[in-house]
Amino acid sequence: MSSKNDSRENILSAATRLFHIQGYHATGLNQILKESGAPKGSLYYHFPNGKEQLAIEAVNMMARLIKGELREHFSLFDDPVQCIQYHIQFIAKKFDDIENLKSLPVGLMAAETSLFSEPLRTACLSAFEGWEKLYCDKLIQQGYEDTFAKEISIVINSMIEGAITRSLANKNGAPLYLAAESIQLLLKK
Repeated sequence: MSSKNDSRENILSAATRLFHIQGYHATGLNQILKESGAPKGSLYYHFPNGKEQLAIEAVNMMARLIKGELREHFSLFDDPVQCIQYHIQFIAKKFDDIENLKSLPVGLMAAETSLFSEPLRTACLSAFEGWEKLYCDKLIQQGYEDTFAKEISIVINSMIEGAITRSLANKNGAPLYLAAESIQLLLKK
């Protein structure tokens, strides 16, 4: 027998997958319910603010997941070029198996929703800033100047998000591999 928490996770997982495949606007609550196998009452019990809350929680879930991956990847190398390249190559491999991609591209969610939903815009911005802080901290630890580290972290994150969008169009990770190669040019001392 499934627990209330399983129902919540099933709904969130289905919503995340559908937002990824179809986008926010094309995904309906009935479709999320059908895909999750959860009863309608469960959706409003766990997500009283409906689809917007689901999208915010999907973005927050991705933010935590990617932060965890970044921390793990950054622990493997002292050199920020190597660890950032490794991280981008890790993402690229996921796009080489695009049919099984389960993540939600936060950049696409931001592009689709930021002009009409302030809470979603804020959730996406918070995700970006969290990842950028990890890049920045790694760069500062390795002797990069604070202002440069903050600014280049935004550039790196923006480059990754753009490469993710292009990788979706390509249906492979090639643009992300190119982005990984470019890190050494951006971080040349």
